[in-house]
Amino acid sequence: MSSDERGYRSLFVPPSAQDHIQGVLSATVVLVMYGDYQNSQSADVYRLIKVIQQQLRVSFGENYLCFIFRHFPQIQIHSHAQRAAEAAQAAAAQGQFWQMHDILLTYQELGNGYLVEYANNLGLDISQFLQDISKQVHIERINQDIESGIQSRVTAAPALFINGIRYSDRWNLEQLMAAIVTSSH
Repeated sequence: MSSDERGYRSLFVPPSAQDHIQGVLSATVVLVMYGDYQNSQSADVYRLIKVIQQQLRVSFGENYLCFIFRHFPQIQIHSHAQRAAEAAQAAAAQGQFWQMHDILLTYQELGNGYLVEYANNLGLDISQFLQDISKQVHIERINQDIESGIQSRVTAAPALFINGIRYSDRWNLEQLMAAIVTSSH
C-alpha cells in the first residue's frame, strides 16, 4: 500500500484523553468508531463491538482492546441525531456518557421527550441536562468529532478505524473480530 493510500485510510486525529474511552489508550488495539445515534447501522455495529469487547476481554485480558466513540451525526438525513449527540454530551458532563450512549443506540427513540425520560432514568440533574441542551453547551465538542471524521475522510456513519487504519470489510462479527486480532500482530 502506498503512503498516499495509507493516508487516505488513516485516522487523522489520534485517540486522546479528550475522547470517550472504554479501556486504556495504551491497549494493544484501539478501535475508533464514528457513529450517529439515529443510524440503525451505527447501533448494529455497536452491538457487534460490545460482543467483541466481551470475547476479547476473556481471551486476552482487560487491556487488549480500547474502544473510542466519536460523534458523527448526519444532520442532513437524521433530524434527531444532533440533539441525541448533545444529550450524550450533557450526560457526559454528569459522568454518565456511556450509560446514555447505550440507551440512545439501544432504543433509537430520540424525540425530546424520550431524551428527558432517559436522563431521568439515569438519575441526571434534569434542569442542568435541559439547560445544556437548550444552550447547546456541547455543540463545539460534537463539531470537533465531526471535523476529525471529515479530516479522516469519513463521509457517513458508522466508520471504524482499527489502530488508526480504516476498516472497510463487512460489518459482521467474524470479519471485524479477525481484523482486530490481525491488527495486533
